[in-house]
Amino acid sequence: MKTTRPSPIKPKIAKQNFGFKWLKFLLIIVITIGIIFRFTNLDKKIYWDDEIFSSLRVSGFTSQEVGQQLRDRIVGVKELQNYQYPNPEKTAFDTINGLAEEEPQLPPLYFLLTRFWVQILGNSVAITRSLSAVFNVLTIIVTYWLVQELFKSPLVGWIAMALMAVSPFHLLYGQAARQYSLWGLMTILSCLALLRARRLNNLLNWGFYRITIALGLYTLPLFLLVTVGHGIYIIAIENFQLNKTVKNYLVSLIVGLLAFTPWVMLTLFEVGNLQETTSWLQYGFENGIPELVFNWLRHIARLFIDLESNYKFDYTNPFPYIIPVIAIVTLTLYSVYFLCDRTNKESWLFILSLIGATVLPLIFLDLVLGGKRSGITRYLVPSYLGLQISVAYFLATQLVPNSIAFWKQQFWKLLTLALLSIGILSYANISTAPVWWNNGVSKIGQIADITPLVNQKKNPLIISDAGWVDLVALSYNLKPNVKYELVSRETFSQMPEGFSDYFLYKPSESFKAELQEKGYQIQPSSRFNTSWLWKLTQKK
Repeated sequence: MKTTRPSPIKPKIAKQNFGFKWLKFLLIIVITIGIIFRFTNLDKKIYWDDEIFSSLRVSGFTSQEVGQQLRDRIVGVKELQNYQYPNPEKTAFDTINGLAEEEPQLPPLYFLLTRFWVQILGNSVAITRSLSAVFNVLTIIVTYWLVQELFKSPLVGWIAMALMAVSPFHLLYGQAARQYSLWGLMTILSCLALLRARRLNNLLNWGFYRITIALGLYTLPLFLLVTVGHGIYIIAIENFQLNKTVKNYLVSLIVGLLAFTPWVMLTLFEVGNLQETTSWLQYGFENGIPELVFNWLRHIARLFIDLESNYKFDYTNPFPYIIPVIAIVTLTLYSVYFLCDRTNKESWLFILSLIGATVLPLIFLDLVLGGKRSGITRYLVPSYLGLQISVAYFLATQLVPNSIAFWKQQFWKLLTLALLSIGILSYANISTAPVWWNNGVSKIGQIADITPLVNQKKNPLIISDAGWVDLVALSYNLKPNVKYELVSRETFSQMPEGFSDYFLYKPSESFKAELQEKGYQIQPSSRFNTSWLWKLTQKK
């Protein structure tokens, strides 16, 4: 194998033993804070639609079954949430079948792991979400090993861990009952496995890399882009020669794809459902490409700062929040340039392939076909990991004694402290909020206002024709005395008796009109509330 010149950071950092103990001590504190935050207020956020579907898969039921069993019946919270936890009537095979039939774009690995996790530890929102937190913590730890393979630098590794530990982006998905935290872990593990396999070039390490490909694909099919990026790296770094290393990579790719074939075959006849469940990605942002670019910048900034609950920050109202966004994006992009300029080809090409392999194909599809694929944060986890490692490398080089002018070094020390502090401050805001931007605000944003209005009633009934998912999301926040009725506009005849208060939740306009035609009175539930909850009273 052809040797390459070592990274310029190696003699400056690797032999410094951090140079100053205070920084290491500070980074350990920051990482500890970040880990603690991941397991704090796990049940604080409203359990939203995507998470409800995760729990549905864990239970083994299908959406069609739930709709049929709940419709036109008055049920309590226990019966409503019976479809959110492992059920004796259903097995792990039902989990697989439910995904294959209704969400073929989602392989079963995360959902099976969550099912076993909940069966062992118990049924609750906090426990269901805690598995993602565990995956996220493991990602932070494994990142240190990956950085050692790339730069042989403890300082870069510690800074990378700290930046990820207090990253608002990683906190949000580290506390969500979805597969994206596992995707991040599998990405780092696969990257580490590839670098070790190339360096050692033995059967054991290539075998481990093949396993990570299979597990990554069974986590999310988009993992294929990560593997393609690995291929670009291996072929380029081996000077486009079909040598032993390139052959081992190609064999690994084929083995991983063959291992994923059973899922492809199982979902082959569900193409219609796949198109239906992913069709929303084809619709672009309202303001077109400029808003798409705006979202790229905003999402990069969210790796380090997320205080948006205090500001209305969107494409139509970017100021004054856009100022720190531009500053952080500039730092991030310059860090990528710095990495490419100062490290050897083996290091910068690997990070560049990790960043580009995921985001560039999605950008290309958006620009050619239209849509917002590249504007969805959770689809760009590998790219964001590469960006954060780049920033960690840049900051580490600026903190090494005698590497730059003293005043510059002090500036970068302050900036590093500022980034870590802003991350912790973002955590404090996110941790106590019932809803954040990643929770589908348009679907659950009013639940926090609705909750106290219903909970103060003695024996209320919630009537809705919206869908079972909406009622389940609401039920996680209301008292056990509340009852629910999922109705069909065609079959609803009259209000049942025996309840102290009647509410309509997310009623369709046609349902409201029909009720009014029958003589029922429909009024806003509160002059402070929004349009989701209405008071329903008997006929005059």
